[in-house]
Amino acid sequence: MKLVCSKSNLLYGVNIVIKAVPTRTTMTILECILIDASSDKIKLIGNDTELGIETTIDGTIEEHGIIALDAKIFSEIIRKLPDNEVTISSDDSLKTIITCEKAKFNIMGKTGEDFAYLPTIEKDNLISITQFSLKDIIRQTIFSIADNDNNKLMTGELFEINENKLRVVSLDGHRVSIRNITLKNNSNNKKVVVPGKTLQEISKILPGSAEENVDINITDNHIVFEFENTVVVSRLIDGEYFRIDQMISSAYKTKIKINKRELLSCIDRATLLVKEGDKKPIIMDIKDDVMELKITSYIGSMHEEIEIQKEGEDILIGFNPKFFIDALRVIDEEEVTLYMVNPKAPCFIRDEENQYIYLILPVNFNTANN
Repeated sequence: MKLVCSKSNLLYGVNIVIKAVPTRTTMTILECILIDASSDKIKLIGNDTELGIETTIDGTIEEHGIIALDAKIFSEIIRKLPDNEVTISSDDSLKTIITCEKAKFNIMGKTGEDFAYLPTIEKDNLISITQFSLKDIIRQTIFSIADNDNNKLMTGELFEINENKLRVVSLDGHRVSIRNITLKNNSNNKKVVVPGKTLQEISKILPGSAEENVDINITDNHIVFEFENTVVVSRLIDGEYFRIDQMISSAYKTKIKINKRELLSCIDRATLLVKEGDKKPIIMDIKDDVMELKITSYIGSMHEEIEIQKEGEDILIGFNPKFFIDALRVIDEEEVTLYMVNPKAPCFIRDEENQYIYLILPVNFNTANN
């Protein structure tokens, strides 16, 4: 095999596919990036068998062939080469020579025969959304997946398609994040759970164009994302997702409209008095047209008042401040609406069209100390 391409093209492709290369594995072939120049395109592939990424880069193929190179070594070599044309050649002994200007590296590759190519997926359940929309959906939900494997389903996100509606849901047992969008076309109804890791990696490599689309295809076992010259294939998480509709309620006794930036800034300031791991709630004392926010820790205490528009009853309620901060940071509107029932029922932050819904469970607190 022999190919020539620019360092920038090569590094761009390597940075995409290396996200599917495992850091630890008993199968050394999976620690490699496969360079497939067996046809008329230069393909780079990374695959840990759960997540696989393939991308095509521009370049010239002088001799067709395939080689698998250790991803860590290969990526570091390419990263540190001069910004010029790179030539990669390998022979039957798998000895691989990488040259650029006066730099020349000689490393051993592996045969591509044992490499796990991306599975072939039938494209019979396709939806398309803009790169920008997918990136935005992930940004607005990914923070509330669980970060441990105690419940595998909580480490992923529900993708639920109902005709021309897509609902994406994440939860960790303390909060729920929901994004609803309307698709351009109807599709087969489907409910699958996509690993959070897959969505995080896609978000990193998606250019985010508002004009270019991502084609998403879902089967019983896999989800495929295709955009520009890249294909991402991920296994799905098995199991029946939680019954979200039973968690969502439109009932409320207190409705509050409030400036998002003021509320976010206030809660953010309050957390200065809370060290990491210290579970001190932010107390919201809502009366008439004022919300008083209070927090007390062994470092000190603070309180601040914010003007609000209130409908319904007064309420005194406490929350984990981090959960409110996470939700408010991803909402783009200047004003947010909070819906509450009582100090032990969830608070909902949602817009009128229900394009986004954030459910946050309250925490118990001792009113005598606040």
